[in-house]
Amino acid sequence: MIQIREATLDDIPFITSIFRDTIVHINAKDYSEKQIKVWSSGADDIEKWEERIKNTYFIVAELKDNIVGFAYLTKGCYFDGLFVHKDYQRRGIATKLMQIIESKVIDNGYEVIKSDVSITALPFFEDQYYDVEKKQKKNLKGLAFENYLVSKAL
Repeated sequence: MIQIREATLDDIPFITSIFRDTIVHINAKDYSEKQIKVWSSGADDIEKWEERIKNTYFIVAELKDNIVGFAYLTKGCYFDGLFVHKDYQRRGIATKLMQIIESKVIDNGYEVIKSDVSITALPFFEDQYYDVEKKQKKNLKGLAFENYLVSKAL
């Protein structure tokens, strides 16, 4: 049974491990080795993770007391991150996290949720009725990353 709760600072080692491992093992099929190295290095910025947990709506999914995924919301309606442990993909964890994030957006008084999603995540978001607003290139540490701006009316 998946349990969802708000993240704490004590969760950071588990969150950063999931972030890095998911990018290295799951997103690697859609991005270059150099892009994967740069993107996954974001796990090392502990101050940024602390700031996210303190200043955003940040939730984790637990299965048998192990964190197996996380999601966070910024600006009240921007779905800023969704990651599921590489060994727990396709078990409904991302869907459950997404549903809670979407409920929070409604509670915050917004009618539309937006997100920038990777090539890898796009099929999942489309399956959850998100529409592609545009294909875009984002710059991270001097490298261009293709992704998609998606939105969904709630």
